[in-house]
Amino acid sequence: MKRRAVVIVVVAVLSMGARSFGQSTDKPATGQAAPAAGQTPGTAPAAPAGKRKPAAKTKPEFDAYNAAIALTDPAALDKAADDFAAKFPDSELRTGLYNAKMMDVAKKILAIDPDDPAALVRLAQGIVDTTRDTDLDKDQKVAEARKNAERALVTVDTDIPTAGYPPEQLNAFKNSVRSDAYFVLGMLSFKANSWADAEVNLRKSVEAFPQQPDAFTILELAISLDMQNKLPEAMKYVDQVVELTKDRADAGVGKAARDEKSRLVQLSSGAAPGQTPAPKK
Repeated sequence: MKRRAVVIVVVAVLSMGARSFGQSTDKPATGQAAPAAGQTPGTAPAAPAGKRKPAAKTKPEFDAYNAAIALTDPAALDKAADDFAAKFPDSELRTGLYNAKMMDVAKKILAIDPDDPAALVRLAQGIVDTTRDTDLDKDQKVAEARKNAERALVTVDTDIPTAGYPPEQLNAFKNSVRSDAYFVLGMLSFKANSWADAEVNLRKSVEAFPQQPDAFTILELAISLDMQNKLPEAMKYVDQVVELTKDRADAGVGKAARDEKSRLVQLSSGAAPGQTPAPKK
């Protein structure tokens, strides 16, 4: 996952696979861009390649993951997730199990308080992270995630205690929930290739909690702008991600950001990605 669940539990970040259901939201997705200047409509450049889907390195790891994820008893799942992480400390599949744990906790909280904003956001994020294009109930899951995120934006102002908490602490919590809720809404649009809607909500996510800029969210915003041929603004946000990930330039979001920057440089020069720009006269 990513910072999205920071309101209650931080599990992992950047995920993020994100750009097609079934991938973790810590990985950027793919799509089709609007034609760049000088291009013929219908021949838009391919969207930037994102990080690949998490995968097992060995068959024992794969079998252990499948056995754990199939558990329905919360206590057993909790233990299985911890055992799996201990046995396979470098596994890319660890976040999937912890995500399942977080969703279970969120459901328990919502059974007591259906309007708890943090639990609503946590469950919405979990649904986005675990829904696949091939799921027969994909539309229902998408609708549930959207409903929960939108509800959280309402209840964050009506359903949290305020007495005894410093105003700055309350504001930080509320802004974090808002940022996470807008992220969910942005990702739902991103995965549907609704770039304009994705831009609006991802921008709100970034602006709601500027104290903790999230590289993955900012990269998704940049890609949404790129897909609308808003190249200068896309470059501005990509440069921000490059700066945020300067200590992890060769992996995950850091690498995806640098790939996206290279793509934007080529598009801005009038060359299609993968082609050498024509020499300036």
